[in-house]
Amino acid sequence: MPTTDESIVIAASPERVFAYLEDPANLPSYQATILRAESDGPAAVGTRIRGTSKILGRTFDWTMEVTEHELPTRFALKSVEGKISFTSAFTLAPEGEGTRVNYRLDADPGLGGVFGRIADPLVNKVYSRQIRADLETLSQILTEHGD
Repeated sequence: MPTTDESIVIAASPERVFAYLEDPANLPSYQATILRAESDGPAAVGTRIRGTSKILGRTFDWTMEVTEHELPTRFALKSVEGKISFTSAFTLAPEGEGTRVNYRLDADPGLGGVFGRIADPLVNKVYSRQIRADLETLSQILTEHGD
């Protein structure tokens, strides 16, 4: 199972970062591969989030379910519908004047067979780079708007 694990320190409180992360309407603003996202209610364990992503030129619809919602330290999701099977988690911890945000993504080999297992190293490398860029974008958004 390919795993991507990246982190960044954001100059905002854990509560503010968590509030931004748990709102699916914000996903397309900082995750470049997500075209749209919406939920069936406020974020809580069991809430479903539906959306569309474009990864390496391919477009996918997906549904995720919130599996952990521990304000302001952990927010985790798992795919429950779609071509790609994955789990993801944001872990937040105070660091200095800001928050260390760690993002971990575990996906099936070949992203569920969509790209094939042989493509795993390339897909993982490209997606790791994209996640680092997404975290930088998240940091810029939260830093520009202040606490």
